[in-house]
Amino acid sequence: MAILHKTIGQIVKEQTALHPDTEAYVYPERGIRKTYREFDEETDLLAKAFMGIGIARGENVAIWSDNKREWLLSQFATGKMGGVLVTVNTSYQSSELEYLLKQSEATTLLLGEEFKGNNYIEILNAVCPELGTSEKGNVQSAKLPHLKRVIVMGENNYAGIYTWSEFEAFAREVSDRAFEERFKSMDPDDVINMQYTSGTTGFPKGVMLTHNNVVNNGKIIGDTMKLTEKDRMCIPVPFFHCFGCVLGTMAAVTHSTTMVIAEQFEPKTVLQMVQDEKCTVLHGVPTMFIAELNHPEFKSFDTSSLRTGIMAGSPCPIEVMKKVIDEMGATEITICYGQTESSPVITQTRPDDAIEKRVSTVGRPHAQVEVKIIDPATNETVAPGVNGELCTRGYHIMKGYYNNEEATKQAIDEDGWLHTGDLAVEDDEGYIAITGRMKDMVIRGGENIYPREIEEFLYMHPAIQDVQVVGVPDPKFGEELMAWIILKDGAQLTAEELRTYCQGKISRHKIPRYFEFVSEYPMTASGKIQKFKLREQSAELVQQI
Repeated sequence: MAILHKTIGQIVKEQTALHPDTEAYVYPERGIRKTYREFDEETDLLAKAFMGIGIARGENVAIWSDNKREWLLSQFATGKMGGVLVTVNTSYQSSELEYLLKQSEATTLLLGEEFKGNNYIEILNAVCPELGTSEKGNVQSAKLPHLKRVIVMGENNYAGIYTWSEFEAFAREVSDRAFEERFKSMDPDDVINMQYTSGTTGFPKGVMLTHNNVVNNGKIIGDTMKLTEKDRMCIPVPFFHCFGCVLGTMAAVTHSTTMVIAEQFEPKTVLQMVQDEKCTVLHGVPTMFIAELNHPEFKSFDTSSLRTGIMAGSPCPIEVMKKVIDEMGATEITICYGQTESSPVITQTRPDDAIEKRVSTVGRPHAQVEVKIIDPATNETVAPGVNGELCTRGYHIMKGYYNNEEATKQAIDEDGWLHTGDLAVEDDEGYIAITGRMKDMVIRGGENIYPREIEEFLYMHPAIQDVQVVGVPDPKFGEELMAWIILKDGAQLTAEELRTYCQGKISRHKIPRYFEFVSEYPMTASGKIQKFKLREQSAELVQQI
């Protein structure tokens, strides 16, 4: 397969010309259905609104909401006019939002009103108190000097914030000709998407992805799954994550596939959508599939329309895979592996792979993607069957980390190889199994969590002298977090007090489930903390609980 050299906007126009009357997206809970012709028209109009409100090509636009229609349209509208969509994790709290808006230099924030009990308007006002006295479109914030515009996905009035219809009205200020000129000026190598991912050292980094990155990754994912305009893809995974906006929306749009969208994941809702909309494709992390299969009413839903889908985000238990095939009917379900820096998919199982391959490996490298497994100590390629670090090279590698040249150099070597930090082994047939992580990353229910970020946060507590965070096995989420705390002399602190301290400041899924108070850590002779020993001790303690 040749690499496409096209923008997101060009892809939408091409697919619309091929299948104008095919449904582009459906929101069953909202009663919304739009064809590809309507989708193209809607995103043209919204692209004009982005231009009319003053967004220049290459300007960063942050978006913070669940899978709303406005999110979907904004992804493709910014793609048509050159704004860079900066995706914000729906679980973010005040300190995380402030960090992202500051580091990304976002000039504009699109946001929903709330998510799972978190009032986004209140959180934003806590970060940016000047909003209440700022005129719309001219925010003046000491903490966030770049932020100028805030737009809410709704019609309620808030001080300093445009309503969605006020935003849409800016489209009238842009002529068809001006829009066409901007559309044609796009380059497929332009950065169009920025997603924040943590590292083991320090705070989250903004991964810069281009049209070429996400268009081609979406296209190859869909080709691997044999998607066509007759397929209907249920997307309950979040748009802010690569899973939602590349494996989901981009894989669908590059094949004129219909997107059936859940604003938030709820197992019964997903089963209802699959049945009512006759979905042929279903995406999810293993915990989502487990929740669907174990729902008390599962057997009352007809999922026989399912053919394929993607299970990714964390390792898939073989029994779950068997049930998805046998009980759900998704006989061609696939597994994907990758990371945000590779936009994101590197390897994928094929629909006709044996089930053993689909659960014991993450498949083979995609077309146009190079993979090698190296000895981390020597950087030499290892033989099949030998463990090493997985590295990859090709069209899918990010442009780099935003405003972080040093971290970019550490991730991508001089020959263009992205060093994933994941340990892997390749068999004689070219299938790859992920065997561990060089980093300390924890995967909880498909969410990547980086202990260093949580450690940095907990260090700020006045009673804490030192903290180490590790992952422990968990039957529901795959892994949970345990924090090992050393208190300052004379200080007293309980696990419950620490949980309360975390609430509202860091995302719920990042708050450790377990806290252990100790006076010292296992150390090497040179004074380095032996985190692997903490992991072993954590696993033993959890078994006793």
